[in-house]
Amino acid sequence: NCLTSSSPRRAMSTAQLDVNAIAAAVQQEIARQQDATHYDDLSKDELEALVKTLGERLDLAKAALTAKDAPALKAQKVEGNWPDLPWGVAGKQDAAKIKAYIEKNMQERIMVIDGAMGTTIQQYKFTEEDFRGDKFTDCPDTQELKGNNDLLVFTQPDTIREIHRRYFMAGADICETNTFSGTVIAQADYGMEHIVYELNKIACELAVDAAKEVTSLEPERPRLVAGAIGPTNRTLSISPSVEDPGFRNCTWDEVVSAYKTQVKGLIDGGAHIILVETIFDTLNAKAALFAIDEYYEESGCPRLPIMISGTIVDMSGRTLSGQTTEAFYVSMQHAKPICIGLNCALGADQMLPFMQALSNVAECFVHSYPNAGLPNAMGGYDETPESFAASVKLFCDNNLVNALGGCCGTTPEHIAAVNDMLKNSTFKPRVRPDPCTEMRISGLEPLTVNKGLGFLNIGERCNIAGSAKFKRLILEGHYDQALEIARAQAENGAQVIDVNMDEGLLDGEYAITKFLNMLIPEPDISKLPICVDSSKFHIVEAGLKCCQGKCIVNSISLKEGEEDFVKKAKIVKRYGAAVVVMAFDEEGQAAGYEDKIRICKRAYDILVGPKVEFPPWDIIFDPNILTIATGLAEHNNYGKDFIQATNWITSNLPGAKISGGVSNLSFGFRGLTALREAIHAVFLYHAIQNGMTMGIVNAGAMPIYEDIEQPMRDYIEQVVLNESDDGEHVERLLKFAEEEKEKKEQGGSSAKVANKLEWREKPVCDRLTHALVKGIAEFVEEDTEEARHLFATNLEVIEGPLMAGMNVVGDLFGAGKMFLPQVIKSARVMKKAVAYLLPFMEAEKKKRAEERAAAGLAVEEEKGKGVIVMSTVKGDVHDIGKNIVGVVLGCNNYTVVDTGVMCNARDILQACIDNKADILGCSGLITPSLDEMVFVAKEMERTGLKIPLLIGGATTSKMHTAVKVSPNYPSGFAMHVLDASRAVSVCESLLNDKKRAEFIEDVKEQYEELREDHYASLASRKFLTLEKARQHSLNINWADVPIPTPKLLGTKVFEEYPLGELLPFIDWNPFFQVWQLRGKYPNRGYPKIFKDEAVGGEAKKLHDDALKLINEIVEKKMLTAKGVVGIWPANSVGDDIEVYSADGSGAVLGTFHTLRQQEEREDTTYYAMSDFIAPKSSGKKDYIGAFAVSTGFGCEEICAKLRKENDDYRGIMMEAVADRLAEAFAELLHYKMRTELWGYAPDEKVDIDDMLKVKYTGIRPAPGYPTQPDHTEKNLMWKLLGAESAAGIKLTDSLAMLPAASVSALVFANPCSTYFQVGKICKDQVVEYAGRKNMSVEEVEKWMGPYLGYDDKA
Repeated sequence: NCLTSSSPRRAMSTAQLDVNAIAAAVQQEIARQQDATHYDDLSKDELEALVKTLGERLDLAKAALTAKDAPALKAQKVEGNWPDLPWGVAGKQDAAKIKAYIEKNMQERIMVIDGAMGTTIQQYKFTEEDFRGDKFTDCPDTQELKGNNDLLVFTQPDTIREIHRRYFMAGADICETNTFSGTVIAQADYGMEHIVYELNKIACELAVDAAKEVTSLEPERPRLVAGAIGPTNRTLSISPSVEDPGFRNCTWDEVVSAYKTQVKGLIDGGAHIILVETIFDTLNAKAALFAIDEYYEESGCPRLPIMISGTIVDMSGRTLSGQTTEAFYVSMQHAKPICIGLNCALGADQMLPFMQALSNVAECFVHSYPNAGLPNAMGGYDETPESFAASVKLFCDNNLVNALGGCCGTTPEHIAAVNDMLKNSTFKPRVRPDPCTEMRISGLEPLTVNKGLGFLNIGERCNIAGSAKFKRLILEGHYDQALEIARAQAENGAQVIDVNMDEGLLDGEYAITKFLNMLIPEPDISKLPICVDSSKFHIVEAGLKCCQGKCIVNSISLKEGEEDFVKKAKIVKRYGAAVVVMAFDEEGQAAGYEDKIRICKRAYDILVGPKVEFPPWDIIFDPNILTIATGLAEHNNYGKDFIQATNWITSNLPGAKISGGVSNLSFGFRGLTALREAIHAVFLYHAIQNGMTMGIVNAGAMPIYEDIEQPMRDYIEQVVLNESDDGEHVERLLKFAEEEKEKKEQGGSSAKVANKLEWREKPVCDRLTHALVKGIAEFVEEDTEEARHLFATNLEVIEGPLMAGMNVVGDLFGAGKMFLPQVIKSARVMKKAVAYLLPFMEAEKKKRAEERAAAGLAVEEEKGKGVIVMSTVKGDVHDIGKNIVGVVLGCNNYTVVDTGVMCNARDILQACIDNKADILGCSGLITPSLDEMVFVAKEMERTGLKIPLLIGGATTSKMHTAVKVSPNYPSGFAMHVLDASRAVSVCESLLNDKKRAEFIEDVKEQYEELREDHYASLASRKFLTLEKARQHSLNINWADVPIPTPKLLGTKVFEEYPLGELLPFIDWNPFFQVWQLRGKYPNRGYPKIFKDEAVGGEAKKLHDDALKLINEIVEKKMLTAKGVVGIWPANSVGDDIEVYSADGSGAVLGTFHTLRQQEEREDTTYYAMSDFIAPKSSGKKDYIGAFAVSTGFGCEEICAKLRKENDDYRGIMMEAVADRLAEAFAELLHYKMRTELWGYAPDEKVDIDDMLKVKYTGIRPAPGYPTQPDHTEKNLMWKLLGAESAAGIKLTDSLAMLPAASVSALVFANPCSTYFQVGKICKDQVVEYAGRKNMSVEEVEKWMGPYLGYDDKA
């Protein structure tokens, strides 16, 4: 026990020397050496080195002085006797009152949640000793506690309480406890499992005490404490071992048990809300909700309201385990949370579309507490309190939320800014929609079972009783091949996958767990909801413990009595599943109509009543489809009884659905597949009309009712409905069946099987790529065998087609077109291929050894693929991403040594030495990990370890690695690796003798450029004052400048401009840049790019495709071109341009504000756009023009359709072409303005090539570009042009144009006008500019951020 062991730390401290004495001695020696130094005797180089050293020391001293002057955050112990909160004391919380208060306030205002505990704790800069305090002094030195923030409730309780108080005082209504890692699973990494209950209880008590204090100051706004439950550092949905996708490194039961301990501590500590947060794996969250509900029932404690918060990991809009936002909600809704939302991972801007999706589907209140933007290159967060409040305002503007807070990077100051923003506005909270009364289920994607869906097909082939092939594969242990049956079901139209493992020779619990654990990481299957099917309830539970989505349970019944029925129903409800209820009671199975409706009515009343309170729309009745046409008369009405019972149930039991195992109906016709499927089709035709909702069917095999040939359809229909004029319908069908059987035996009715494996006809390299991308392992060995004969060595198969396939996977993953489970699946296929090649590679190696021995040569040193040590650095316990990289590398035949989590640099380096590592990979998720990675690099340099260092993890970046890590490892090589799919190609390049040097050189060159860019941006720049820059403005003698009067004054609208006229004006160069096709000199530009040796062929094909699409667009008028131009009288006034009414009245319509160059350079002229317009003081009337055009009308609809059809290529092509047409329209209208509408260059003779090179008079600078960098100037342009009403072109809040394929610009006619870059501007200009525009300086700085020549935060 680390709390009672001896104290090596104390023993060491008593034996230490007098530190002050040592410091004094060192200082004396330094002073002596300095006094003895004669500077005149030193060489120039020695003096320069000394100056540099002293300068560096001076900088360090200044930094230290600054740090000393900064007030240290120190929490004081606070004691007081504050009144109890209105929510009741711990253990007796008034759950109803808490819920009522939250509901009332979230309907009236947007409530405030606190910010990041971890970010705020970092402000206090606690050391290892601070983390240990007095409580953990006896823990051994090897057990580091720093970074385990939850322990601070024991060792720094005053600080934790103070942080809560700061957040409450900042305006937070709800504060989360410091218990994010407060489970035995997470604390096991620190050896602290035994203190978990106490940790949660004390953490809650500290937060409640702070809430009491602040509530006493503001009793009208009583504060609430949310007991925070984090996701743990394990995932129940993904295997850490690619070799065994059915393996999990923790079980559902372990996670539930861990959460129950935490919940008990939180409730006993006085929590008012239970918050399940930062959910990256929905199955973990379901385990938490299960634990909460189970603890509520077992303990009898108050049922506190639950809040749930998920995490979308990237712009795909999915959780780490692959669920969409909507599917995540559907999986959580059974817990009836009072509020659900998203937090972490993204900033508010990136989170907006996913918050909209959640708001659309959630019936409860909705919250968001995003990060303070995305992590910057250094791993920090750049959003200030003010900018953060402005970013989350997006959610308020769109009525998406009922509560707002902050996650990573936010502090009490950020929350105060949010609170102030809400107080000073009139935002209305989101209005909850009416409750959804339709069944919603989910896999990775949601599915609503309503009339619009039609009949729901439940795939039956993964049912041991429904598929002989599936049964054989499972019994033989071929689970990977059995998965292909599930995949085929999904491809053939099944909307739910039924999984049943009921077989006497099988351990059903093991089998369903293994199969589902293997199925879940297969996204093309697990996108569908799962029907967990078993007559044994313990197998049902085992299946539910594997599925993150909302499942269907098949089935429960009243067979064992009402008590057993209620118990099982409550468990199903706790798992959040819908349920199939069999028409079966204590007396037996319902066969006839009366029994069916009697049992179903009884079961329904029990389920929806107070004993269970099961949602009626999640109840599915199976009134028993029994076999017809058996030869027994009493069976003949079974089909009709089911159909009539279906009609009665849907009419009398509101919300209930109907299902059934359709194959039972035709069991008497075994062996006649076509006839059986026709019977199913006829039966379903009538059952669906009477209300049957879903059924277990083979969706790909069943014919359409109308396509069933006569007389077979009539024969079947009479038997299904048990009616015919002569009563001989059963005999007729039986006779027909006999005839069909004879035909089959004679080979006369063999069915044609469509070839569903067209990809197998491709060349072998393409087949291997397809198998890797799709994760299909079935044929990989035979394809690998074929590929072996195409290469000189077996290793080349790996380095050639297999690695090419993995690179495709990497590209897809990097582009967001594959997500995590798919990459693991691809890696598994790769592993199988490599395993197949290994014996052949061993044989090759043996043969080479024999040949060398015969030639008298030494034995080749066994190199192997390579040893890679992987470590999660000190202070970080997140290792999921690292594990994924490990399994991908492992399946590519690398030896991976995983040193675990929280690894200090010493142990990491020692592991590299012990294992003779070729590469070291360091991973980390949290921001402090970045500094630790820098320290690892320094230690590698200090100790002389020269192996490559690879950096990865969520907060890492290429820029940080280039700027911070790489320079500290100058004699080695450090590189950032973006994701798991890139790791293989990087390691292969580093360990390949032929590729290594060039690869390292390329990366080092990239990183050098990154560092130069970084430091160049920080370097001091020289500027002129605004006053001096104006003295060097463009000098024009306006008396000598003729100013033509425009033929058009005012505006002119172009409606549905002929697209064909735009084609000659297309500039193709940006088109090829979009597709990342760049020719080399002299073939860089269009059309020379077609001659380029590398990309010419592809560029030509791309261009041809674009021309075909353009022709189609023009012919079918797929896009619409609209535009508006305007010309008005104008004069400059200083750096502004006044615009006057076109009617000649002189009325000022508005003022364009321009910016002047200030950065010093050789050119003596410092431009502003106002220089190109005659000054008002000149007495001359000048003019200014503007236009806005778009060819994007119709584009988004077409692209959405193409995306739906999975035609990404054509969708991207459509967008690229629309952009080119918009630019062409702008070029054409500018030409018309010059030659016709303004007419200042009526005789212009410029060909298209020269026009695109701007060889004409005048300019058309666009807002947001270097000459006119301020986007806010668009507001006046749109007002003058009436662009939205005249041409339908809108501006978003951020002043982007919609449709996207739009162009706008100001137009200047002066022959002296020229394009220029404003560049960086100084504070003096920003302050004056803000005054001229009647904006605050802060607002101008926000819009002009990239152009500021100073630190606006300083």
